[in-house]
Amino acid sequence: MDINPKHNSKVVAKWLKDKVKVLEWPSQIPDLNPIERLWAELKKRVRARRPTNLTQLHQLCQEEWDKIHPTYCGKLVEGYL
Repeated sequence: MDINPKHNSKVVAKWLKDKVKVLEWPSQIPDLNPIERLWAELKKRVRARRPTNLTQLHQLCQEEWDKIHPTYCGKLVEGYL
């Protein structure tokens, strides 16, 4: 809903309350979104290796992606990192 005024009108709020279970979740806050945090980690790792062309960028992305351990992803989901 992204804090958009049209989603906060009384008519829409009533319809949502009657028809949809709205989850209490902050909108577009990358710090709380595990996928955004994972992409940020990948970007940081690739940037540190300084790719000089598109082919190298692609290769480094794959290499760094493979180095990210599944437990790191689990911790992101749990909110510990």
